[in-house]
Amino acid sequence: MTTIGSVAANFTRDLEQNYETIASYVAQARRRAVDFLVFPEAAIGGYLSSLGNHGDTVKNTTRSLPPAIRLDGPEIARVQQIAGDMLVAIGFCELADDGETRYNAAAILDGRRIYGNYRKVHQPLGENMSYSAGADYGVYDTPIGRVGLQICYDKAFPEAARVMALRGAEIIASLSAWPAARTATAENLQDDRWTYRFNLFDTARALDNQVFWVASNQSGTFGSLRYVGNSKIVDPGGNVLATTLLGSGLAVADVDIVGTFRTMRAGMFHLRDRRPDVYGPLVESDADAPWRDPAHA
Repeated sequence: MTTIGSVAANFTRDLEQNYETIASYVAQARRRAVDFLVFPEAAIGGYLSSLGNHGDTVKNTTRSLPPAIRLDGPEIARVQQIAGDMLVAIGFCELADDGETRYNAAAILDGRRIYGNYRKVHQPLGENMSYSAGADYGVYDTPIGRVGLQICYDKAFPEAARVMALRGAEIIASLSAWPAARTATAENLQDDRWTYRFNLFDTARALDNQVFWVASNQSGTFGSLRYVGNSKIVDPGGNVLATTLLGSGLAVADVDIVGTFRTMRAGMFHLRDRRPDVYGPLVESDADAPWRDPAHA
């Protein structure tokens, strides 16, 4: 059995406070014998304080932006020190080798090594004014199996998870700073339409690809954003095994990766039963796509 944990917590610009929060959840997870712990997007240094063209998202400005962190820098090393022998996925703002380009990124690591690093591909609501986009979906061999990473809005694109599943991902960790709706926000955020979408994407992507899906998310507030939590572990049948719901907390589930795959894929095996020969539009240029023309709506 493999024990997986997913964190819902609030992270800000205060790095020392972030490290304390990370250490607290690692300690909780260690007491529950967690093998793989997933923190949210931007857990080191916090996310943007708003989405859209609202000043702090103007490209190349440093006002209110998260600290830019090198993969081989002291901040990641500090998380490795905290993690010890536990496998951890965590989000941060990555500074590229050119010293200027920033990526919304995530890494999977333990105290001994960094197994992989992902740069967010799909960017919502002006995020491209603060970050450059990634261009690949890697899957990484780790002590618990093959793991893929994605960040927040990526989960809205079935192609993202499918690429990783086809590359052998057994677990996909989806790290988010997913807020409530900006307009007509529900009084109870658990009933908010963006919370509904967040949860629906998680169960759909797990079932689409018959993989274990680990969704982490920020909670609380930062700037103008109100996060919806709902970190969870979903099995390959789309069943939610554990969730934090709206608040901060740690969702934990014990899973049998090999046994579950053997059972789930014995009959209906979605990867095996694909028909790539009829999926042409998925890889064609979007230049002349019907959805670009309002007349086809």
